[in-house]
Amino acid sequence: MENKVAVVTGASSGIGKAIAQSLQSEGYQLVLNGRTCQEHYDTSPNLVINNKDLLDEKTPGQLLAHCLDNFGKCDYLFVNAGTLATGTIEEIDIDKVCQMARLKVESSYRLIYTFLKEFKKQGTGHIFITSSILGTKVRETAGAYAGCNYALEALAEALRMELSPTDIQITCLEPGLVSTGLHRDWEIQPAELLNITNTLTPEDIADAVKEIISKPSHIRIPRYMILPKGHRI
Repeated sequence: MENKVAVVTGASSGIGKAIAQSLQSEGYQLVLNGRTCQEHYDTSPNLVINNKDLLDEKTPGQLLAHCLDNFGKCDYLFVNAGTLATGTIEEIDIDKVCQMARLKVESSYRLIYTFLKEFKKQGTGHIFITSSILGTKVRETAGAYAGCNYALEALAEALRMELSPTDIQITCLEPGLVSTGLHRDWEIQPAELLNITNTLTPEDIADAVKEIISKPSHIRIPRYMILPKGHRI
């Protein structure tokens, strides 16, 4: 994959970090966004670190500029950043819900449209959006989180249709339960709540990305759902 260029948001941890490390091992030139990325990656000519807040409307343009200024193009955008706010009506923190919606939806929309304008100029490009199984269905106490993912799924499907005659692709990743830091503050971990012995790992999602990228360019995979054994949902 020499000279392939990718932008990965949420690259400090979880799925974003696993994808970034997988691409780095394949020789990609990378622009990584995450507040603590410097702590996880060694300095390299093929690596640019950006720790700006994705809620800053200037950040998407800065990430694209990093690509063009350092590597001359961008081939892939990975939209991974997000938080998780769930809870009953009585317990949920509405400020955290609104912050989640801004990061998961608003900042993602800005990123996607910013990069698609460049991809249209290039004539090629591929956007991966980390959604969730809860971008296809809902469960109690997680309606707001599911709604954020539904918003991404709706945008992705509309863009897929708009871009179907072109060489620009959109893929939504829809993982089930993945062991990441999103659940670190939960008193009871979701694997225990759902009785799942082996959850997915971020590396499982990175492997799925490699599989999708390996397909011939005429094959489109708009949605890729991946669940761990025992995940009844």
